[in-house]
Amino acid sequence: MLNLLRGKRLPLETVKSFGCLWYALAMVTMTDIARDLKVSVVTVSKVLRNDGKISPATRKRVLRRAKELNYQMNWVARSLVTRRTYTIGLLLPNFTHPFFAEIAKSVAETIRPHGYHVIISYFEEDPELEARETDTLLARQVDGLIIASAQSPNRVEVFERIQQRKVPYVLIDRPVAGVNASFVGVNNEVVGRLATEHLITQGCRRIAHLHGPGTGIAIGRLEGYRQALAKHGRPAPASYIVDGGYGDDTGYEAMRQLLRRHPIPDGVFCYNDPVAIGAIKAIRESGLDVPRDIAVAGAGNVHYSDLLAVPLTTVDQGTSQIGKLAAELLLQRITSKRFVRPKKIIISPKLVVRLSSQHRYVEKLERATLSIAPTKNSIGRDLGSVKVVSRFGKATRSAAGARPRD
Repeated sequence: MLNLLRGKRLPLETVKSFGCLWYALAMVTMTDIARDLKVSVVTVSKVLRNDGKISPATRKRVLRRAKELNYQMNWVARSLVTRRTYTIGLLLPNFTHPFFAEIAKSVAETIRPHGYHVIISYFEEDPELEARETDTLLARQVDGLIIASAQSPNRVEVFERIQQRKVPYVLIDRPVAGVNASFVGVNNEVVGRLATEHLITQGCRRIAHLHGPGTGIAIGRLEGYRQALAKHGRPAPASYIVDGGYGDDTGYEAMRQLLRRHPIPDGVFCYNDPVAIGAIKAIRESGLDVPRDIAVAGAGNVHYSDLLAVPLTTVDQGTSQIGKLAAELLLQRITSKRFVRPKKIIISPKLVVRLSSQHRYVEKLERATLSIAPTKNSIGRDLGSVKVVSRFGKATRSAAGARPRD
């Protein structure tokens, strides 16, 4: 039909009426490629979908011809045939947090080879906005959802709507009480225990906690903090538990509150790394030293934690692994022709020790240095005031007890 219409002068009304049809016919199809190369349409389809066993030579010919003809996948037509849009919705509470950025990268890299694309939406830790964004993605007919939810425990309305639409979904990082769904993340009580017990082994006696927003993850980490203190017979005073939010600005303000307590804590476990970074800033601005005066530990192991002025001790959650496993689990649920029971994958968190918590290490260095007796050289210059530099390259204190300049 396309050949018959070529070179013909058609009335304007006809062009308008058949505009969409003309555009569709003018598009290069898999049939065109197959006819040119004298191969089957099935072979072309498998090559373009990167599926099936096709010889390297044939694959190369098909891809080259598709590029020459500027072939573009007709996603609408494909969706009509397969009843899939080949899109996955990724709902995140924050775009700027490195933890969620790494998860998004891992999800995209995992699903791309399967012909899927990610639509990323974020909701600023707002449960109402999360619900609206979820409804929007459902209206766009996504094939599945991966959600780091901010919904409070037992608030399940948004998940009920997803289930009513029969759209598979996977929760990541933050379990939601009352929701029977697949989940990939860590045991947050273990995260809290690991960080707090480490501070205890560093000799900290007054350990505070900057807790996060009222989600399952924050509740779990707070509980782990309390469990570790109880195990070692330490109190957990209410005045040492302060809302630290989830960012460096809120962590900074929360730490300033703690610095007004009497006595001030000598160790702080923070909800996440950004909160810990804000806390360290507040401590140093007050004239105190990290970790000599106050040891600090975070959670998340964001990619720049070891590049800070005071490298941050943290708990690694296997961020990229969370994204990869969640994407694989969702693809399995999307492509399965049978009902797949919800599956929970718990990743073991790992403590990553850096300078910010090494309270005891710095004390040993200072005691070793202070044992050097001040002496005079032949022209009477004091040689006893020597800076102690740790293996991290950070000056701690002079032998005479004076704090060196940064």
